[in-house]
Amino acid sequence: MSTTSDGTRAVRAGLPAPRQYEPTLPGPVFAAHFHLSGEPVGPYTYGRDTNPTWTLLEQAIGELEAPGERVETTVFASGMAAVSAVLLSGARAGDIVVLPDDGYQALPLVREQLEAYGVRVRTAPTSGDAQLRALDGAKLLWLETPCNPGLDVCDVRRLVAAAHGAGTLVAVDNTLATPLGQRPLELGADFSVASDTKAMTGHGDILLGHVTCKDPELSAGVRRWRKVVGAIPGPMEAWLAHRSLSTLHLRVDRQCGTALALAEFLSRRTDVTGLRYPGLPTDPSHPTALRQMRRFGSVVSFVLADKDTAERFLAGLRLVDDATSFGSVRSTAERRARWGGDAVPEGFIRLSVGAEDPDDLLADVENALAEAAR
Repeated sequence: MSTTSDGTRAVRAGLPAPRQYEPTLPGPVFAAHFHLSGEPVGPYTYGRDTNPTWTLLEQAIGELEAPGERVETTVFASGMAAVSAVLLSGARAGDIVVLPDDGYQALPLVREQLEAYGVRVRTAPTSGDAQLRALDGAKLLWLETPCNPGLDVCDVRRLVAAAHGAGTLVAVDNTLATPLGQRPLELGADFSVASDTKAMTGHGDILLGHVTCKDPELSAGVRRWRKVVGAIPGPMEAWLAHRSLSTLHLRVDRQCGTALALAEFLSRRTDVTGLRYPGLPTDPSHPTALRQMRRFGSVVSFVLADKDTAERFLAGLRLVDDATSFGSVRSTAERRARWGGDAVPEGFIRLSVGAEDPDDLLADVENALAEAAR
């Protein structure tokens, strides 16, 4: 399906060939073991290694990540399991790994683990392609673009070219963009990684992650890590995730359109500062995002006057859940500083736009801002 549109591909991805009287998408396979006589050379031997439900989902995600190309995808029990598989499976004592210092808040925990293994970690901001200056001698460069929660964007092609020229592998956390918004492997990255807990499954009810590679050897290392640590998804979660992919394009298109409308609305507010959305023409990251992204994501970030104002704003919302995830069909928002760890002001808001009616959502935000000002 390399020549079809994103929407058609999302609907059809990973489906088996039609068989008379069989469902279009076979149900989840619950099995710890499989009938296995003789030598264990078949595709399904033990439930920690492989499962037919994972296979179909992995094929589907691979078709979205790199249409028409031969890639290998490995699904995991969570986004952090996928992140850890890339960062921990190949690093050895004495290696150098470069991480963003403004990425997902669990990355510092991974850094601590890497350093405990004797791996040297360098960090740099996402903006301005600052990680270029930290590449010397590095084994792996980890990019997160747009970064969470600040929404800065780096030039993946430029960083990949520099990294590969120095013998450094590149992984891109593509959680916020999804393959419909950005394809890291097309931009030259070695690993495309995502927390499918977010927009890929899109309903706020599944924990899941994946890693996709073109290089079979790199993929084998990731898959071996999954087997060793047992970070496997449940069959039901994998089946629900595959089912959810069929509406990915509908959800993402609606969310991105409304996110841009929200950003435009907030840009006219004098009580809002620090507004970020890569799809907004006035955003500092927009020129770079425009070169490598096809859709700009569901997340808008901005700053209100202080902690109390932000809390009143969140309390005033009626159509937006106060929750810490993003990418769901139901809008979510939070005062990100409540967790600590992110270098953001106390009044920093990360708002993930859902699939609600755009006019209703904008009216809700406007009313909440009015209540916050009282």
